[in-house]
Amino acid sequence: MLHLRITAPTDLASSAVEILEEDPAVSGLVVMPSAARKPEGDLVLADVAREAADGVIDQLRSLGIHKEGSIHVEPVQTWLSQSAFEAEQAAPGSSADTVVWAQVTQQTYEESELNWTYLTFMTLATVLAAIAIVLDSQILVIGAMVLGPEFVAVAALGLGLVRGRSNLFKRAVRTLLIGFLVAIAVTALAALAARGLGWITEADVTAERPSTAFIYTPDKWSFIVALIAAAAGVLSLTSAKVGGLSGVFISVTTVPAAGNVALGLAFGLGDEIWGSTLQLVVNLAGMAAAGWLTLAVQQVVWKRISEQRAKLVTRRRNRVA
Repeated sequence: MLHLRITAPTDLASSAVEILEEDPAVSGLVVMPSAARKPEGDLVLADVAREAADGVIDQLRSLGIHKEGSIHVEPVQTWLSQSAFEAEQAAPGSSADTVVWAQVTQQTYEESELNWTYLTFMTLATVLAAIAIVLDSQILVIGAMVLGPEFVAVAALGLGLVRGRSNLFKRAVRTLLIGFLVAIAVTALAALAARGLGWITEADVTAERPSTAFIYTPDKWSFIVALIAAAAGVLSLTSAKVGGLSGVFISVTTVPAAGNVALGLAFGLGDEIWGSTLQLVVNLAGMAAAGWLTLAVQQVVWKRISEQRAKLVTRRRNRVA
């Protein structure tokens, strides 16, 4: 169940109320005339079944409410309401499977923004990955993977393509490119400093590393793992169940590969640079492809379900008329 809070000029609010009143998936409708001050207008509150939220939000957007007022969408963690239960039953599909595109788009826009926080997390993760490689520590590699913030930006690539949002796609490309370049550059400088202090030697980087050798030796499994992890990650982002994201973070070796590129640059090791760069590209390509495919399938499926729901709403209106 999702909670809608709508502020809009009175004429638009009246149109919104008509849409909400006629939809069987909406309950708990409250109208507070002249309650809004900025912008001036009415305040409308409503609960809507998650399965129907995307269609309802699209209708509200078609009125232009998001331009002259606002539409807030908030998840309801716990609710007790017979009318809400009946509204949820009236909406086809499953709540856990539902994609609320407005919600997903907002999340990817926010988390794919290139800012100091993103660059800091990316850099810290890459430095930690470089240390993990020197020590041949799988535990530290996993820590670096979890710390890396790049997954949502990768998912934004697929979302931008599927939803036709070129600005989101360009934003994600810019964030990924600059993020990895800055992280690798800073890590390479740190590795040079450690080399000068005698903390790291070339032998530490080129020696046999059974626990972390996979970082610079990409193969078919690298691509397959990236496909599976990205599909699971996108499902976690779009559904009501987000428990799978932590598993995604520790499945794909993007940040560790960036850390090994930085070490290779610091010691002038071409094989390390090439192997890790290829690993990074393979993983990013696999994740982007799987994200796009998963979102494309979800869009097709939920378009059909939305069409089915629209027919049910139309039949209900006709009966009332």
